[in-house]
Amino acid sequence: MDSRLAARRSDKWTRYPPDVLPAWVAEMDFDLAPPIEEALIRAVRLGDLGYVGATDSLLEAFAGFMERRLGWTVGPVAIVGDVTVGIQEVVRHVTDPADEVVLTPPCYPPYFAEIPHVERGVVEVPLREDFSLDFDGLDEAFTAGARVMVLCHPYNPTGRVAPREELERLAALADAWGVHVISDEIHAPLSFPGTEFVTWAKVSENGTVVTSASKAFNLPALKLGFVVGEAANELPDEVADHAGLLGVIASEAAFREGDAWLDETIAMIAANQAALPSLLPQGVSLAYPPQAGYLAWLDCRAAGLGDDPAQAFLERGRVALFPGPRFGAPGAGFARLNVGTRPELVEEAVRRLAKAL
Repeated sequence: MDSRLAARRSDKWTRYPPDVLPAWVAEMDFDLAPPIEEALIRAVRLGDLGYVGATDSLLEAFAGFMERRLGWTVGPVAIVGDVTVGIQEVVRHVTDPADEVVLTPPCYPPYFAEIPHVERGVVEVPLREDFSLDFDGLDEAFTAGARVMVLCHPYNPTGRVAPREELERLAALADAWGVHVISDEIHAPLSFPGTEFVTWAKVSENGTVVTSASKAFNLPALKLGFVVGEAANELPDEVADHAGLLGVIASEAAFREGDAWLDETIAMIAANQAALPSLLPQGVSLAYPPQAGYLAWLDCRAAGLGDDPAQAFLERGRVALFPGPRFGAPGAGFARLNVGTRPELVEEAVRRLAKAL
C-alpha cells in the first residue's frame, strides 16, 4: 500500500481498515494539477478563506473550458455547492410537490436519496441490457405524469457516453410531454479521445445541465458546482452561499490552466480501462467498455457471489468496491471498481478480486 495515499484523510482512505485496498468511491489517487495546487497554497498563505465573492473570472474560465474541451457555448450559469444541490434546486423549481422524477438505474446512488429529500417521488425506468435508454419505459413514465428526468451522462457506473441520436430521440420525447431533463455531466471532461461527447444543451433548448470540476480534477472536498440553462436564472440567490471560496479558486485554476494535466490523466485512465478486461479473473467481466471516466462496472454474476459481490471481495480479498445494489435493482450481481489510480494499484485490486474467488 502506498504510504502517502494511506496518509490521506478522505473517506476513500479512512472508511476501511488499513489492510483493505480502497477502490470504491469516485475519487482519484493522482496528485493535484500544479496550477490548482499553486492557487490553493497562495490562498492559504493569504488567509483567503472567507466567503465567495465576485465570480466573473471563474465563470469566464468555465465558459472557456467548456468551449475548448466540449465545443459548448454555455448559457446562463449559477453556482451551487455541488451537483446534487443543483439537481435538488432545479427539481424544486420546475416541479410541483405531486410531480415525479424519472431515474434510469443503474445510476448514481445519491439520486435515490436526494430526490425524495425535496419531497418528490421517484419513478425508475431501468436501462436496457446494453445500457441504452428504454424509450418505451420512458414514454410510459411520461404518460403517467412524470415531469422531470435526471440523465446521468456520461453514465455512472458504466462510463457510457450516449450517442447524439439517442439524446435527440430523448429530447423529442421529453419535448412532446413537457418533461424537463436535468443532465448530470460531471464526468464529461473525462471523455476519452475518439469519443464524441454531446452535451444536452446541444440537442435541446429545454432542460438543465449540472456539472463541476470535482471529478475531472479530483476536487470533491472543495464544494462548487454549476447549473447551466434557463433554470439558473430562477434559482434563489442564497443557493450560491453554500459554495466554497476554495472551490472557486481551485476550479478557476483548473479551467484556465489545467488542460495539460487533464490530458495526461485521461491518457492514464484510458490505458487502465483498456487493460482491465484481460486482467479480470474468470467469473468477473467488464459489463460495458467505458468511454469516459475512471469507473468500471463489473458483472460478477458468473462468480456466484450473490446480489452484493462487493461484500465477498471485501471479506475474502480485502479490496473495497462499491456495491452494485446501491445503484438500483439492476445492480444486483454487479460491483463498481475505481481505476483512477496508478496501473500497479489496478493490478493489485484485480489480484485481490481473484483471491476472493
